[in-house]
Amino acid sequence: MKIKRLCRQSGLFALAVLILAGCGQAEPEEALPPPLVSVMTVTPSRLELNEVLPGRVAAVRIAEIRPQVSGIVQRRLFEQGAEVQAGQPLFQINPAPFKAEADATGAALQRAEVALARAQLQTSRLQSLVEVGAVSHQVYDDAVSLRDQAAADVAQARATLKRRQLDLKFATVEAPISGRIEQALVSEGALVSSGDSSPLARIHQIDQVYVDVRRPASSLESLRQALMSQQASADAGLPVAILQSDGEAYDATGRILFSGVNVDAGTGDVLLRVLVDNPQRLLLPGMFVRARVPRTSYAEALMVPQQAVVRNDGEPQIWVLDAQNRAKLTPVKLGELLNQHYRIQSGLAAGQTIVVEGMARLSNGIAVQAHEWQAPAPTTAAATH
Repeated sequence: MKIKRLCRQSGLFALAVLILAGCGQAEPEEALPPPLVSVMTVTPSRLELNEVLPGRVAAVRIAEIRPQVSGIVQRRLFEQGAEVQAGQPLFQINPAPFKAEADATGAALQRAEVALARAQLQTSRLQSLVEVGAVSHQVYDDAVSLRDQAAADVAQARATLKRRQLDLKFATVEAPISGRIEQALVSEGALVSSGDSSPLARIHQIDQVYVDVRRPASSLESLRQALMSQQASADAGLPVAILQSDGEAYDATGRILFSGVNVDAGTGDVLLRVLVDNPQRLLLPGMFVRARVPRTSYAEALMVPQQAVVRNDGEPQIWVLDAQNRAKLTPVKLGELLNQHYRIQSGLAAGQTIVVEGMARLSNGIAVQAHEWQAPAPTTAAATH
């Protein structure tokens, strides 16, 4: 009985051991799928970098209207603030004194011409007499001298008449250039003189204007390189956009003419002069505007999205895929940031595939499952270092 009981207990114990052994055995783990990442192929493209600088508008030419004769202003012949053309009458100075002087000088010229004609006739008569010995050579020589003096008097009278006619013409003050005229600085009845320190008015030529901006002298080399890369001549210049306060561009095209030769000792800046076509007269002298000036350009720039760059201990790196879709962390050197894209100075080559999204599970040498990255809609942003 005891033997049967022991056999039964031994069987139960063996069964329990087998059950426990079966429960403790681990099931085989399933293999994890490769990480899913978004990738893009790095391709070179031309990159133009600009910077926005404050500038001030200046007229291409400014003419101060000054009288060339003295007299009383009778009339103002223009509308203040209007467009005037070169040669257009602006002020009328009383011409009566100048006309009287011109008439008197004309009469003196006629008197001199009559005296010359009489002296010429007298000389021709004495010439025939001196040949036959009827008069002395001294008498003839005196007649020739009087004739020459009369000719000189005629020449002087003619010159004086021209001067008086010029004074009469200058009594009408004309515009020396075309442009927009400011307000009149004198009124009718004012006595003006050619020696006055203040002008009668000013004309600003603003169909074209200058926009003067200041730029660090250290950036001039990149500006020269941009000029050479576009193969632009010195006359054509680099294109410049003039911006309003809200960032919208004026309907006016500009080009860089030159950079100043002097560097401001206080700021380290040089003057950059931009010539801007201003057909609608939207830009007025003295206005403060902003100019979008070319900074530099790259013929084959490698641009990568900002999120593709990871930093380890502050050093920028990018995950690069090889031909077997294995990821490798590669250090790079970054350039400018434009529209949430970095320009890669070194570390990448054209045609390489980089990881843009899905880098959380990556490690060096791991195989990945890649699909093409879809770029978001572009936004406008300023270039920074």
